[in-house]
Amino acid sequence: MNAIRWIAACAVLAGASAASAQTPPPQNVLQLSASGTVEVQQDLLSMTLSTTRDGADAAAIQGQLKSALDAALVEARKNAQPGQLDVRTGNFNLAPRYTRDGKISGWAGYAELVLEGRDFPRITQVAGRITTLTVGNVGFALSREQRTKVEAEAQTLAINAFKQKADELAKGFGFAGYTLREVSVNASSGDPIRPRMMAAQAKSMASDSAVPIEAGKTSVVVNVSGSVQLK
Repeated sequence: MNAIRWIAACAVLAGASAASAQTPPPQNVLQLSASGTVEVQQDLLSMTLSTTRDGADAAAIQGQLKSALDAALVEARKNAQPGQLDVRTGNFNLAPRYTRDGKISGWAGYAELVLEGRDFPRITQVAGRITTLTVGNVGFALSREQRTKVEAEAQTLAINAFKQKADELAKGFGFAGYTLREVSVNASSGDPIRPRMMAAQAKSMASDSAVPIEAGKTSVVVNVSGSVQLK
């Protein structure tokens, strides 16, 4: 009985191998790619405000950092609005400083507050009113809503470019048209511009006036690649 089953299995495998060997390789298959690019203004602003403290007493430094951060949070939360101005704390750390012989000579602390959102005037005005922290970093990017909208536009451009290229190549090779075999779609965007502002310069801006900023542009690119069957 086992021998019969083994013979049957061998027969099935042999049949599958024969069928595979008889299948001709694909003919007249064309590989190609196309892309769609949309340049768009960055609509998301991120400002990081920070302060440092150092001294011999770790508890005192921690208290000073907490007081500076609490005061900044009170001012920032007055104008917070989801999506327009979101407020969150960033890094908060306290580390010892050592002498050459490995003994602790003092402590250094650092605290951050991050203002982020799409309402640039609101964010910059709040940053200008905070006096206990200074502006350290400013970054621009695309909001999720803007990215989704622009990616859809770039995707439409990429698909149309792919179809046009496939049609032109098919006719160029003497075929009437083509059918789609397989395709992949990938989206990417340029890195956000992140200029840095020195703390010494930022201190002079801490007033009721808004901190000056200038957003840039970024490119959203969608790539379409795949293969078509010429016919």
